[in-house]
Amino acid sequence: MIQKKISKILVPLDGSKNSIRGLEMAITLSRQCGAIITGVYSIYAPPHSEFRGVGSVEKALNEQVEKIMEEAKILAAKHGIVFKEKLMRGEIGYNIIKMAHGKEKFDMIVMGSRGRSSAKEIFFGSTSNYVIHASKIPVVIVK
Repeated sequence: MIQKKISKILVPLDGSKNSIRGLEMAITLSRQCGAIITGVYSIYAPPHSEFRGVGSVEKALNEQVEKIMEEAKILAAKHGIVFKEKLMRGEIGYNIIKMAHGKEKFDMIVMGSRGRSSAKEIFFGSTSNYVIHASKIPVVIVK
């Protein structure tokens, strides 16, 4: 039997209940194999948007992201798990795949089945659906 050690888990976070369940599953898996968790928050930013963030909106969004990441870090620390954080801007699904297959070489992605977007897919959210099909590493979807 071939065994591959899982040492790095990528967890996309957006503050939704499903993303928190994804983090909880990643913590469970991490405790079993001693993996480090990296939480990533990707802010959707169209490539050439005419609308640029208003200062107060940007500040509120940054505060919200900091709060989500701090809560995730505390939850991981309560279970003795090392938690790193990363913030990205751009197309969310693409950013997750880019990071997962980038220089850090993650072993697994664990994410919620649906995020906070208003788009409704039949079984999965559009981002999780994209990640499932584009990823070259295992993806665990948590409902």
